[in-house]
Amino acid sequence: MTHGKLVRLEREVPPDAPEAEALSPAALLRLLQLTSPALPIGAFAFSQGLEMAVELGHITDEPSALAFLLGTLGDGFARVDLPVLARLHAAWTNDDEPAVLALTQLLLASRETHERRLEDAQLGRALARLLSDHGVTGASVWVTRDEVTHATLFALAAVRAAVPLAAALHGFAFTWAESQVGALSRLVPLGQLAAQRVLTAVANAIPAEVRAARALPDTAIGATLPGLAIASALHETQYTRLFKS
Repeated sequence: MTHGKLVRLEREVPPDAPEAEALSPAALLRLLQLTSPALPIGAFAFSQGLEMAVELGHITDEPSALAFLLGTLGDGFARVDLPVLARLHAAWTNDDEPAVLALTQLLLASRETHERRLEDAQLGRALARLLSDHGVTGASVWVTRDEVTHATLFALAAVRAAVPLAAALHGFAFTWAESQVGALSRLVPLGQLAAQRVLTAVANAIPAEVRAARALPDTAIGATLPGLAIASALHETQYTRLFKS
């Protein structure tokens, strides 16, 4: 991907863009469908390294679970997934397929382990199949592509459903948080009330992280989570697993 391509997309996603973009009832319902745990793309099957983090004793209770997720959100998800999703939203809005492919490659290149790359590709293909089944223009070609990500197809669905950027970013971040809390509920385990407290706290942090992600320059995209990368790599050979490797 060329720096010029990223800069051009960045100008289409100004860092001072308003948060409260118009969201029609139809678009809201479509966004809720995209972020629902019932969406059949298999996100529940992955822990993104959480299973090994629990095994290693990094997460043992509600406070450590919250600290781990807030760190992952601020130092990883909001510095890679959200800014790339913002650029993907702009690229799909402009039907700029070369930019979409370049951004997809950038996101895959940011995955530190085979396991995380495999997860992203499987979720992306599953969402592509679902969107193709619903007649979403541009989705079917991604069903068989080797290079595909969840964010790529989420951005496509958001654009085709007229979901504005701010809403798409908040929704994407919340579905990540909900999936992570769901995984921890089974691993730690967290009780239902504790899990909801953790989810509420992470959700409260999302708006600020979305604003930061929208202002992030191209040269700053990248995660700083070596511990999570190591946990994900170790998870590939973990003796017993609830989640996919």
